[in-house]
Amino acid sequence: MNTRLRVNENGRVVIPASFRKALGIHAGDEIVLRLEDDELRISTLKHRIQRAQRRVRRYVKPGKSLADELIAERREAAKRE
Repeated sequence: MNTRLRVNENGRVVIPASFRKALGIHAGDEIVLRLEDDELRISTLKHRIQRAQRRVRRYVKPGKSLADELIAERREAAKRE
């Protein structure tokens, strides 16, 4: 999917509706802009978090909760203080 846009005098660009729909971007969503190989990449914060969670899940055994492990570690550290 490609399109050409013009940048206005304030440096603003309007993301076309078809692109917003394809990316799941809605009014009020936070987006992340990233420069990569001289290109501007746009993604939603929600999708970036989901991608990070998928990557981490590959290393976590089923039935384990990293949050529970972290809380247990913090409680043990607090006992030692």
